[in-house]
Amino acid sequence: MKKGQNLMGLIVIILTLIMGKTMLDNSMLFFRLLAGIGFGYALTRGFMGFAGSVTRAYNTGSAKLMKVLAWMFLGSAAVSVAFLYNADASSYDLWVNQVNLGLVLGGILFGFGMTFSACCASGVLTDLVTGLPRAIITLLFFGMGIFLGFPFQRAATWVQEAGIPTDWIRKSLVTSETGAKLYGGVYFPDLFKWDGLNGYLGATILTAVLAGIVVYIAKKYEDGHRAAGTFTGVASEMEQYKECSVDANKPFKLFSEETYELMFVRPWTMKTGAMVITAIFTLLMGVTKAGWGASTPYGWWFGKLLMVFGVSPEALSKFTNFPEKLYTMPFFNHPINVQNFGIILGTIICLLLAGTFHGTVRSELKITFKEAILFAMGGLLMGFGTRLSNGCNVGALYTPIANFSLSGWVFFAALVAGGIFGNRFAKKVK
Repeated sequence: MKKGQNLMGLIVIILTLIMGKTMLDNSMLFFRLLAGIGFGYALTRGFMGFAGSVTRAYNTGSAKLMKVLAWMFLGSAAVSVAFLYNADASSYDLWVNQVNLGLVLGGILFGFGMTFSACCASGVLTDLVTGLPRAIITLLFFGMGIFLGFPFQRAATWVQEAGIPTDWIRKSLVTSETGAKLYGGVYFPDLFKWDGLNGYLGATILTAVLAGIVVYIAKKYEDGHRAAGTFTGVASEMEQYKECSVDANKPFKLFSEETYELMFVRPWTMKTGAMVITAIFTLLMGVTKAGWGASTPYGWWFGKLLMVFGVSPEALSKFTNFPEKLYTMPFFNHPINVQNFGIILGTIICLLLAGTFHGTVRSELKITFKEAILFAMGGLLMGFGTRLSNGCNVGALYTPIANFSLSGWVFFAALVAGGIFGNRFAKKVK
């Protein structure tokens, strides 16, 4: 045990609870902080990250993370029925996004970019602790990409050059009744209103089929690598799933080093991490009537950075078509800012309680100039991609799928394609 780090972790928890309760403006912001801490803790202790699903499979042959994520998407969607069944779905902020050119291009760009930065919008927040130089560069250019993409997301006049109507990228090629009331996409329950359960039985079965297809393809892919002898595996996955011997005859002691190690030190399996994330996502849906989003504020943060160099809030608002107050309001007054900050805190708490904070922080402090360029490129592509697809791996993938939106699955396919292209390109330039 690293008692110094363990004690510091306890102190951080206590200070966070006290300061969050007393200094945040309302209980909803405090809830967002706690939700963010939970997400950060689960992502870190479960060695999970949406970005790794494609890269791990491509480089090591292991598709375990891909399979776990697919089941997590299904579980989150199924649990969401508890809120949506007897409610007007349009009264929730469901992310039933448009299915269009922007969604596909954005997914490809995001998948391509995450290959180089080894993270996504939520992952870059945990990486601010575990890989600071890489994360700082990625986050800076991620914010820049979002900021530069705001005008395209809001107007998309550039597609006129191809003879396509100005707002085509913002409209959906296909939609449904409830989807039209939300963001314009396809809401699966609308397709099965005859199923006797307001469409949610059919929607859940369809989501299960799509998740099952992903799992089947991932398993066949992994089995193919094992058969060909090209499966190398992932070190963190091997650590997670190795056998932990337990002496059944040894008396249980609550206050012991063994119990502490079990509760706070041993890595979670990805399945455990996925279940915790699903539980927090469910609470988020129930309390806020909205899902998990992360990336949009990065563009506002970049705007705040420009204000340091003399750019006025008026100019930022005119360029991005967002209200001035988003650039001038206190940082901790916006719920997603608070939630994102919580993800960072959750990572810090996880590493301190495990006694691995110092070693983890020092492990990635050195980077080369070439790596810095690649991280910047990855961040820029991911940021711009989120504006075309209206979200990142949580805002365009996880939340839409959990909200029974067709757009999440289309983004998933585009993301995987972009990740494959990105990894092929990376092999040539790294």
